[in-house]
Amino acid sequence: MRRIVIVGGGYAGFTAARELEKGLRRELRGGDVELVLVDPRPYMTYQPFLPEVMAGSVEARHAAVAHRSHLRRTRLVDGSVTRVDHADRVVVVRPRSGEPYRLPYDTVVVTAGAVTRVFPVPGVAEQAIGMKHVEEAVAIRDRLLTSFDRAASLPRGPERQRLLTVTFVGGGFSGVEGFAELLSLAHDLLPRYPEIDAAELRFHLVELSDRILPEVTDRPGRWVVEQLERRGAHVHLGTGLESAAGGVVTLSTGESFPSGLLVWAAGNAANPVVATHTDLPVDRRGYVVVRPDLRVGTDDAPVDDAWAAGDGAAVPDLAVPRPGALAVPNAQHAVRQGRRLARNLVADLRGRPTRPYVHGSLGVIATLGLGSGVFQFRRVVVRGLLAWLMHRGYHLLAIPTWERKARVLAVWTTAALFGRDVVSLASVQTPRAAFAAATTPDGAGRAQPDQEVAA
Repeated sequence: MRRIVIVGGGYAGFTAARELEKGLRRELRGGDVELVLVDPRPYMTYQPFLPEVMAGSVEARHAAVAHRSHLRRTRLVDGSVTRVDHADRVVVVRPRSGEPYRLPYDTVVVTAGAVTRVFPVPGVAEQAIGMKHVEEAVAIRDRLLTSFDRAASLPRGPERQRLLTVTFVGGGFSGVEGFAELLSLAHDLLPRYPEIDAAELRFHLVELSDRILPEVTDRPGRWVVEQLERRGAHVHLGTGLESAAGGVVTLSTGESFPSGLLVWAAGNAANPVVATHTDLPVDRRGYVVVRPDLRVGTDDAPVDDAWAAGDGAAVPDLAVPRPGALAVPNAQHAVRQGRRLARNLVADLRGRPTRPYVHGSLGVIATLGLGSGVFQFRRVVVRGLLAWLMHRGYHLLAIPTWERKARVLAVWTTAALFGRDVVSLASVQTPRAAFAAATTPDGAGRAQPDQEVAA
């Protein structure tokens, strides 16, 4: 039996596994091939929907696609790969429970993706929430809703202002979309909280470079800044975060303010498993070196039985007429790379030639809250409501499986009729708090879920 191990079940890994199940159907049924996917999460996160999960426009579970529901012929391993030793054809797996063990393979597919890029800024590790996983998006949403509840019962003052202050670090697509969606949610909440005035909201977007959304040209980027500032946001360009110690945000300009919510969206970095815990070739940034057909290695020195794709791979972009150009690490490329990788792997196993990965960009698009967005394809720029509708239409088609498309569409339809659901479930992060308080004789020290989440 030939064992194929897929490291990571994100866009590229999940797509590759589905395509391999189709392409190797006969071998999988006959027991000639075993397909194994190793991932610490039992689902693939559709990250473009995370900003809408934060804003309550998409249900959290609908932004995730369960591996077990759609990978019927793949053995799923609940754990993390801590090392890829290709010389011995072994990956080291650290399961959620039990001791690490060595899992032999014949072919490895590295689709581990990237991790959040974090700088050693004081206080960030203790105060910030990331923006790569569903759990983080839900926590951000609940934190904002809980802050509104607490602020509404407080007199005007420093604590109330802290609760109504939100800071995002990072002006890329994920940071801007998350910031705009959360700002949109905050303004939608105001009619429900007559105690809070719009002027009390403090939303800060901090970006180290002199512009946001580097994937678009200057003019639409400036338009986005204008739209955010028109809604009362403070956009700090050319500004770094110096400290977040004690919940007090200090910027490189010298400005300082307490912030009840700090979201870190400052880009991605190479996955440590790929960057430093493998004998596969990596570039200076820590990304796996691959050929145009997604086999690991170079044209002069290919690595047998090793393939890679997605955000953790340095994939040549043949659609760009520039020597050395690499594919942008985004969902648009990762899904298509996973599909091409699987087809090339099947072709290689059957002695057929492989094909290079070529995909011309379909443009870039971002949501800026309900009814607003921006889209650019070459020199064509669309802004406002039409761009927002294009964003929803594209991602509805792009999210895997018809079941997820139907669920997302149903939530959007319901929200259009009745508005967003603004119930905070922050207490699910401490599920035993209420029970533990009930077991005390006099109820003293009863836990307050909102305080636990905001702490």
